[in-house]
Amino acid sequence: MNAKPPVVHGARARSGRLRPTLIGLVALVSLWLWWPVAPAAAREPLQTAQTIQPYLDRVAEAVTEFTLDNGMKFIVMERHQAPVVSFMIHANVGAVDEVDGKTGIAHYLEHLAFKGTSRIGTKDFAAEKAVLTQLDGVFDNLLAAQAANDTAKTAELQAKLADLEKEAASYVEQNQYGQIVQQAGGVGLNATTSADETRYFYSLPANKLELWMSLESERFLDPVFREFYEEKNVILEERRMRVDNSPIGTMIERFLEEAFVSHPYRRPVIGYQDDLFTATRKDVKTFYDTYYGPANLTAAVVGDVDPAEVKRLAEVYFSRYTARAVPPEPAVNEPPQTAPKEFSLALPTEPWYLEGYHRPSLNHPDHVIYGMIESLLVGGRTSRIYKTVVDDAGVALDIGSLNGFPGNRYENIFLIYGLTAPGHTPEDIGTLFAQELQRLQRETISPEELARVKTQARAGLLQSLNSNSGMAALLAEYQAKTGDWRNIFNNLKTIEAVSAADIQRVAQDLFRPENRTVGKLVQAPSAE
Repeated sequence: MNAKPPVVHGARARSGRLRPTLIGLVALVSLWLWWPVAPAAAREPLQTAQTIQPYLDRVAEAVTEFTLDNGMKFIVMERHQAPVVSFMIHANVGAVDEVDGKTGIAHYLEHLAFKGTSRIGTKDFAAEKAVLTQLDGVFDNLLAAQAANDTAKTAELQAKLADLEKEAASYVEQNQYGQIVQQAGGVGLNATTSADETRYFYSLPANKLELWMSLESERFLDPVFREFYEEKNVILEERRMRVDNSPIGTMIERFLEEAFVSHPYRRPVIGYQDDLFTATRKDVKTFYDTYYGPANLTAAVVGDVDPAEVKRLAEVYFSRYTARAVPPEPAVNEPPQTAPKEFSLALPTEPWYLEGYHRPSLNHPDHVIYGMIESLLVGGRTSRIYKTVVDDAGVALDIGSLNGFPGNRYENIFLIYGLTAPGHTPEDIGTLFAQELQRLQRETISPEELARVKTQARAGLLQSLNSNSGMAALLAEYQAKTGDWRNIFNNLKTIEAVSAADIQRVAQDLFRPENRTVGKLVQAPSAE
C-alpha cells in the first residue's frame, strides 16, 4: 500500500521542507497556526529589525477594536490598497473542549454551519422542521435497537431513517449559503476545525460589508443543523479515509494517545468512529449553545473598510445575539512525563519515524524560541537535521516537524519526523536525530546560525501579516489565545532578544530523554 497520507480539507501548516508524502501528515493534525502564503513580498525593504519594527508599528496603528454589549469582540484593520475585505470569525472552541464519549462534535459543527438557517437553505422550514424532529426520534430508537441487538428492528428503523432523509432533502435549497456568497463576488469560503479553535472565513468586495454582517449574524443567531444524518455519513467516511484506512493517520492518532496520559489533546480532532456514529443533533445543539456564545467569538475584519461603519453594522446585526455564560475551560491535568516512551505499529506502509517532546503553550515566554529551534533543526535544506539525515547519510527521504501539535492553547508536543529511505530503518533516523539534538544541547550555536534563524523568523512573521486573510486569522487568534492582538507585533522584539544561550537553554530542557515519546511505523509482512 502506498504510504502517502491524505490531505485534510481546511488545514494548512508550517514545517520544514515537505515532500508530497509529508504534506498530508501536516494537514492531518490541523496545526495551531495558519500561515497563509503572502501574495507578494512586502513593498518596503524589511531586511532588518530596525526597518521592520517601524513597519509593524504602522500596521498596528491601522487596527481598532470594540466589544459589543453581549461580549463579542471585533478587531478591524484598515487596508485600502484594494477594494476587498477578508473576514474571520474565530470560535474559541475545538476538540480540546470535548469530553470522552462525545468526540468529533466540534468537527460536526464546522460541517453543519454551512447548512443555513430557518430562512436560508430551505423551501418550507415549518414542514422541514417537522421532518427533522421525526428523524431525531427515529435515530434515537435506532441506537436503542442496536444496543439491544435487535437486528429486525434495526433494519426497520434504518429503512425509515432513509425515507425520512429523502423527505427532508425535498425541502432543502442545496448550498444556498455558499451561492449567496459566490454571487456577491465572495472567494475562499471555508472553515477549519482544530484542537483549539473553529474558524469561519471568506473575502468579499468592500461594498458587501453589510452582506457579511447579515449572513454571519444569521448563521450564528439562527443555525439549522439540517442534513445532519447525511453529514454523519460524510464525516464517518472522512475518518475511514484519513485515519482507519491510512497508516500514517492511524499512527498520528496512536501517537497522541501514547504521548499524553489524560490531556484532552490525546483525543483526535476528527473524533472516534463510535462517537461519530452515536452523535445526535441534540449533542451538537448542546455543544453549540455552550461554546458559541458571543463572548467566545472574535471577529476580525481586514481590508478596505471604515472602522466606524464596521462598528455601526456590527451593533445592528450582531447585537441581536443574546449574551451567554463564558464556557468552562477544559480539564487539563496532564502529569509531567518522567520516563521515555516508545511504541511501534506494523502496518502496510513505508516506514516512518516520529519523535515528540512536551513543550509549553503559546503564552509561555519562550514560545518564540521553540519556533527558532524548529527552524534551526528542520527549516529547509540548510537546516541541521536535513543536511545530516537526508543529504549526508541518506537514511530518510525527507524530514519535517510540527511545533505545537496538535494545538497550542495548552502544553503540547514538539514533533519531528522522517520518512525512511529504502534500505534503512526508523532506528537509523532516530540515531541521527539524537546526534543533532544532543549537539544542540552541548554546543552553543554560531553567530551566523543565530542570524539565519532570526532572519527566517522575521520573514515568517512578515509573510503571515502580508495578506488580508492571514492578518485576519492572526488578529483573531492572538486575541482569543493571548488576550491581546497586539502580541503579534511584539513578536519581533522577542525574536531580536533571543540569544544563542537562550536556544541552548531551551534545547537542554526540551530534548530530555524522559520528556520523549518515540513512534515507529514499520512495514508489516505482506500476506501470501
